[in-house]
Amino acid sequence: MSADIVLVLELIGTVAFSVSGAITGLKKKMDILGVVILGLTTAVGGGVIRDLILGITPPNTFRNPIYATFAIVTAIIVFLPAMQNLIMKKKSIYNQVMLIMDSLGLGIFTVVGIQVAQSASGEHGIFLLVFVGVVTGVGGGVLRDTMAGEHPYIFVKHFYACASLIGALVCVFAWDIIGEANAMLAGTAVVVILRLLAAHFRWSLPKPRG
Repeated sequence: MSADIVLVLELIGTVAFSVSGAITGLKKKMDILGVVILGLTTAVGGGVIRDLILGITPPNTFRNPIYATFAIVTAIIVFLPAMQNLIMKKKSIYNQVMLIMDSLGLGIFTVVGIQVAQSASGEHGIFLLVFVGVVTGVGGGVLRDTMAGEHPYIFVKHFYACASLIGALVCVFAWDIIGEANAMLAGTAVVVILRLLAAHFRWSLPKPRG
């Protein structure tokens, strides 16, 4: 897959995760700085963790400010009164926007994490690729929820980390069979579809009784 296509995917994921982070900030009644910081952290947090794991220093976020710029601008747009009214006025709209944006960001960053690991590492073991993919996908959300004082989404909501894990496995195993681009698209699609199905049918992992 060309670098330009990967960049486009990363920017789409950045915007999606920034929206979810900013909306969480609105829900928590944060001021504009808090909303922007939460949007920025959600958007770039997973990528920073990924790069540190792979020994890419400084992380790409700090070498190429386009990701932070997109995240900050997106969060500011979400903070505008018209957008606040649209998103926060009805709980159903809030839930749908959060679900779609979080699912899209999760899927894109999971497969982009795998692509970066493929490029940066001489050894492409399945465990490394899948682990880095999942961490890239869920890392920003974990930081978002921790900063917002919430239980991390991956531990309590519909099949979240498992969707990333399954999508990562699909991407890794399909990589040499159908090619890099198709494998990344397939992995992203699997993550998004599983998240939407899990939310609709309320799939969840077993939890303690009582």
